[in-house]
Amino acid sequence: MSRNRSLGVIAAFALSALTLTGCAASAANSTGGSDSGSPRATKASTITLYTSEPQEKIDAVVAAFSKQQPEITVKVFRAGTGDLTARIAAEEKAGDIGADLLLAADAGTFEGYAERDLLLAYESPEAAKLSKDLIDPEHFYVGTRIIPTVIAVNTNVITDAPKSWKDLTDPKYAGKIAMPNPDVSGAAAYNAAVWLNEKSLGTSWLEGLAKNKPLIADSNGPVSQAVADGSSPVGIVVDSLVRDLAAAGSPIKAVYPSEGVPFVSQPVGIFADTKEPEASKLFVDFLISKEGQEIAASQSYLPVRDDVESPKGAPALADITLLTPSLETIRASQADAVKTFNGLFQ
Repeated sequence: MSRNRSLGVIAAFALSALTLTGCAASAANSTGGSDSGSPRATKASTITLYTSEPQEKIDAVVAAFSKQQPEITVKVFRAGTGDLTARIAAEEKAGDIGADLLLAADAGTFEGYAERDLLLAYESPEAAKLSKDLIDPEHFYVGTRIIPTVIAVNTNVITDAPKSWKDLTDPKYAGKIAMPNPDVSGAAAYNAAVWLNEKSLGTSWLEGLAKNKPLIADSNGPVSQAVADGSSPVGIVVDSLVRDLAAAGSPIKAVYPSEGVPFVSQPVGIFADTKEPEASKLFVDFLISKEGQEIAASQSYLPVRDDVESPKGAPALADITLLTPSLETIRASQADAVKTFNGLFQ
């Protein structure tokens, strides 16, 4: 099948479908679940979800889903995207993928699974509320939240914050930067490919950044903590974690670099060999329903629906410059980009 499409996915979406600011509505105050009517009933069943979501966040999503669908038990296996894709590869080789659904990573990862016939096509009724750019045209996956990578700074330590990615190559930041490992973080692997394919950055920028000897942490979580505690007062990290820590009182803020920010949409997809397709479809429905997206916004993510407000302190998508290379370019170059990154930083 031909699946060569653009990752200019949120550009039009940002400008026309969403102009969101203000406070996120609390999931606890949500007035309901699906906008497509009463939730469909299902038989007692158990589904397994592979996800890179932080444990406390996915626990909250599962708890809310379980209230709506008490007959469905959701078992969660949580790991970094790199570990998840390695696990799926091993299970694919053995002929038995151990999950019903995957919620992680970026569209490119799901494109690869779709090409290998590992995913079940499903058009959720909730998808009508989303920009078509977030939905795989063949309905093998759908984006569930918008997660840009930004520069984070500790405001107690950094008084003159960088304004661009290029600023991070300044020797004054030597030994002060932390960033996630692309072998573990799917977003970091995606970012490496975006940066190397961006004309204003490319290999020379990455080489300059490497000269400042950043700390390479396993994932975005440790990076955000290092910025918050000041051990690495500058970080390259997803913006939702910055908002989480700022809301908890940490001296941290996000900078959206002038060149633009890479982002992932954390798709969800159902594995083709699931034994519980109906229960799995209900979980997909919930993730992109109004209630599911209110939970996402309450967890500091930018929502994918225009009837759900952005988190407090988050810029409107229309005010963010997004780096949107073609999906085919990212897929073709990501492995080499990670190899280049590792050669420079590890």
